[in-house]
Amino acid sequence: MREVPIRTRRWTRREYGRLIDVGVLHEDDAIELLDGRLIVAEPQHAPHATAIDLAGEALRQAFGPGWRVRVQLPLALGPNSEPEPDLAVVRGNARDFLADHPATAALVVEVADASLRLDRMVKARIYARAGITDYWIVNLVDRVVEVHRDPVSAGRRGSRYRYVSTMAPDDRIVPLAAPFASIVIADLLP
Repeated sequence: MREVPIRTRRWTRREYGRLIDVGVLHEDDAIELLDGRLIVAEPQHAPHATAIDLAGEALRQAFGPGWRVRVQLPLALGPNSEPEPDLAVVRGNARDFLADHPATAALVVEVADASLRLDRMVKARIYARAGITDYWIVNLVDRVVEVHRDPVSAGRRGSRYRYVSTMAPDDRIVPLAAPFASIVIADLLP
């Protein structure tokens, strides 16, 4: 018997928004639009949720006034991606985003256990293509933070970060957009 190829369809941010508007999807559904694909988010276990809380607290202290630390809220990254990173640090205040989600961030942080491969591959490409200069993965599997910097935008598949390093719990990290702040990696880990 001949195998029939499976056809898929990519979605745009506009279509994704329409699916929410007409009630097919709900705003609280655990779904992200990544490169035109609707991806179901992994459930959060207690260590994952704790790491988000710890990172949010550390980032609020590091960045201070004039910055928003958005927790699991969308970013409008091009016509085909609307990820909901665990944390995104953006300039401004909450009312600045009434018309649309932020189109960039000074820093994006993903907390990863089961989603580690997705965060390293798919999300890293999306964030690099969008020009996010500072992208961190709080890797709960290995208890480290993976720091991705210096994005290279080269189309949907070729975008990447030139600089990727791994930081241990005793190390300190300085966010690019908050050069006078220093965060101990252990403060980000549950």
